[in-house]
Amino acid sequence: METNSANGTDSAETPDLGPVAAAMARLAAGVTAAGLDGPTPCPEYAVRELLAHVVGLSAAFRDAARKDFGPSTAVDPGTVEWLLPDDWRSELPRLLDELVAAWRDPGAWDGDTRAGGITFPAAAAGRVALNELLVHGWDLARATGQDFAPAEADLRVSYGLMAPAADGGGRNGMFGPVVPVPAGAPLLDRVVGLSGRRPDWRPGD
Repeated sequence: METNSANGTDSAETPDLGPVAAAMARLAAGVTAAGLDGPTPCPEYAVRELLAHVVGLSAAFRDAARKDFGPSTAVDPGTVEWLLPDDWRSELPRLLDELVAAWRDPGAWDGDTRAGGITFPAAAAGRVALNELLVHGWDLARATGQDFAPAEADLRVSYGLMAPAADGGGRNGMFGPVVPVPAGAPLLDRVVGLSGRRPDWRPGD
């Protein structure tokens, strides 16, 4: 089994956030001004609120990786009114690059960290960050009619994070009720269902 030589952890526990972050940057770049007010699979978010949330979570999980605790890591995202900054088209790619670089530091995965006002193991925080980008990448792709095909390795990280809480225990408000999917459904559909979304969602549903 491959290990990270810097901290002795299994490499499967320290996934690279680069691919999902690059996909998110591509999807965001494809959003038109007219599309900002469109619906998303998150009922409480239009596209602009979803993008604002991704801006905020990118900063928060960047700082969580750096153990740089402050306002970005202290706020419960459920209490925030997500307002998209005017410079989001340049700000979001920059934050995503910084997020990826921060989690590529092996020390980011050591010890505990803080995000969303909660202190928890840094190794779990890194997987949560990947899952947030993957699930919201799917949200943004579906909302704007773009393609999204995350790598199987990243899907397995998301599935492994959400499946243990699929019975409703331990979801802690992170996800909606599980949406059942057919047996043998693609892994992406299973991940989407675990996140509380309908894999067949389209704008107008």
